Amino acid sequence: MSEISGGHGKGPLAGLRVLDIATILAAPSAAALLSDYGAEVLKIELPGGDGLREFPPHKNGKPLWWKVTNRNKKLISLDLRKPEGLALFKRLLPRFDVLIENFRPGTLERWGLDRDTLWQLQPRLTILRVTAFGQDGPYRDRPGFARVFESMGGLTYICGEPDGPPMHVGYPLGDSVGGLMGAVGVLAALWKRARDPQALGEEIDLSLTEATLKLLEYLPIRYDQLGEVCERSGNISQYAAPTGAYRTRDRHWVSLSGSTNALFAANCRAIGREDLIADPRYQSNVNRCGYKDELNALFGEWIASHDLTHVLACFELHKGTLVPIYSAKQIAEDAQIAARGFLREVPDPDLGLVRVQGVVPRFRNDPGDIYGTAGPIGHDNDEIYGQWLGLSAADQAVLRKAQVI
Repeated sequence: MSEISGGHGKGPLAGLRVLDIATILAAPSAAALLSDYGAEVLKIELPGGDGLREFPPHKNGKPLWWKVTNRNKKLISLDLRKPEGLALFKRLLPRFDVLIENFRPGTLERWGLDRDTLWQLQPRLTILRVTAFGQDGPYRDRPGFARVFESMGGLTYICGEPDGPPMHVGYPLGDSVGGLMGAVGVLAALWKRARDPQALGEEIDLSLTEATLKLLEYLPIRYDQLGEVCERSGNISQYAAPTGAYRTRDRHWVSLSGSTNALFAANCRAIGREDLIADPRYQSNVNRCGYKDELNALFGEWIASHDLTHVLACFELHKGTLVPIYSAKQIAEDAQIAARGFLREVPDPDLGLVRVQGVVPRFRNDPGDIYGTAGPIGHDNDEIYGQWLGLSAADQAVLRKAQVI
């Protein structure tokens, strides 16, 4: 893949080539993370466009979410369901180290792209298969999206007020968790290949529902060993006290946390209640959890009687563990975010310069980079089909008319 100006190929994964044929969010997020670390990613979408392009928000008809999830990627359009498209795909695949897909189990097989065929084309290929429930089991053929993963993975049940309904978090967290798990799985497979240059490819079966459940570490063991079902507790932590989200006198929101004795003491000093530190009822986190209601009420009353600037100053002075609850506006204006340059200005083919998150985590000696956001459908068709595969403009026009590309 030819190098793109502006920093493409920087990072510890420079030289790795990833073919992303996935749709919407979770699996493409995994590919985007790999691209952050330097992998060269080619994304294939149907000629009609990926469904994520329809997700709000939009500006001047351009999909903002799409632009971030498919950052750093080259984009081509191709219909793998058509014989001409399948033939082009088979010519492209041997150039790549990783294939990422998220179709329902059996879909690629129906298209003539079963695992053995893929490995015949590229024996060292790492294949990441992302589905709602996995490649086997009674739910394997069910469709999925983030609220399915969050609901059946246990996350939704524990979110919300104790006397209210289960709540989703307002953002497809299940997709984001899946993207992280997918990228980690690919890296694990690549480490094996790095140790053994002759190692054959790997197939990774990622269930997004399992990924969500894996996030909730102690839920299953708590039920298994104690017979307890974790219930909703609103903003109150079930494993530390005092905790909560509180409103200041001038109607800003803050979050209080802290589980150790040292942090409890610092928080008590912040509100001028050093007497609480020696109280025998509060000598350990376990004890404090037994008195969480009165502790939360005590801290909440103090916070409600002061403005935000005073509250933050007191907790900062005593090294307490209270922070403001930020909106996107406050994030954009935050001094720490600015000092580390985390919100990066990068070029966008439709909107000029836009600000997006930088690479997480940071690598000192070989840093990754965000060099641009995603553009229109088939943005790189001419380069890939022309320079890579040698198709003339006339050949591409024929394929375009037939809606193959």
